[in-house]
Amino acid sequence: MQLKLDALEAHLAKGLKGLYVVYGDEHLLAQEACDRIRATARAGGFTDRTVFTVERGFDWSALIGATQSMSLFGDRQLIELRIPTGKPGKEGAEALKTLAGADNPDAVTLVTLPRVDGATQKSAWFTALLGAGVALKIDPVERAQLPMWVGQRLAQQGQRVAPGEEGRRALSFIAERVEGNLLAAHQEIQKLSLLYPEGVLTFEQIHDAVLNVARYDVFKLNEAMLTGDVGRLARMLDGLKGEGEAAVLVLWALVEEVRTLLRIKRGVAAGKPLATLMRENRVWGPRERLIGPALSRVTDEALEKALSLAARLDRQVKGLSGSTGKRGSEPPPDPWAGMFELAMAVAHGGKPGQAAPAPRPRR
Repeated sequence: MQLKLDALEAHLAKGLKGLYVVYGDEHLLAQEACDRIRATARAGGFTDRTVFTVERGFDWSALIGATQSMSLFGDRQLIELRIPTGKPGKEGAEALKTLAGADNPDAVTLVTLPRVDGATQKSAWFTALLGAGVALKIDPVERAQLPMWVGQRLAQQGQRVAPGEEGRRALSFIAERVEGNLLAAHQEIQKLSLLYPEGVLTFEQIHDAVLNVARYDVFKLNEAMLTGDVGRLARMLDGLKGEGEAAVLVLWALVEEVRTLLRIKRGVAAGKPLATLMRENRVWGPRERLIGPALSRVTDEALEKALSLAARLDRQVKGLSGSTGKRGSEPPPDPWAGMFELAMAVAHGGKPGQAAPAPRPRR
């Protein structure tokens, strides 16, 4: 059975099941979920803990033997199986199906996996595990949800932000500084509990205490572009540059979004349904609700000019010399400033060519 993360505490209060599967790439939340399962298992008398990590040449028979045997001292067992790659292989797949069918009241098994793709979720071994046990899918905290998540974490340690605009500003400030780095976000929030007493935190207290620990994902740039969030867009590009991300990869991500918008926009003009066009262009998840407003904001001309700028930027980031356009049409000397102009064509729906803001120091 599938269980939502926020329902885990109530589930554990009713008693342990024999098998748990925790999967997803948000390491902090996965670790916390596993810690809660471990603590409940210890309280229930499952005090003998054995950990298996699947690596090349892993002995799957040792795992099956452990799940079917009693501890040397008669204690009930918590058996943890970690599959870092999410790919158990043919032998492992058969062993996992056997594991799913095991019924040992003296053992609780906890299987941890990274995020699994659609094909894996349909595999026989994965469906067997889900059918026999309790599965927790650990989804990442999206940028739009991050201020609320921060507020909830503060509440857990007896702190809160001021009401009204000051509080919203404080939560947004924290979210900006911890985006993409939930473990560091957790540490920064814990630091606030060490620095200040329980109660209301002022914006000044938060501003002075919270470090810039954001880590940006190049494939999240499209969200900032589509929502027209210029501030976030500038921070992300500045952060990716500071982290040493390859300019070629960042440019590719931006250009792919521009091309997708142009294809969809032309398809809508030709009379095709938007839903069909989004499926054809592999637009799903959070992007589905962002595409519509972006299409109404940006023009065909702006997208075409953005692609023209992208062609010149492509030569620049690859170190190719020589003019590719009319006099005065060359991109800025810094390709990152040029990529900001390119992104602004979508974010503001206007023409590329606006100056990028000066990078802010990261502390």
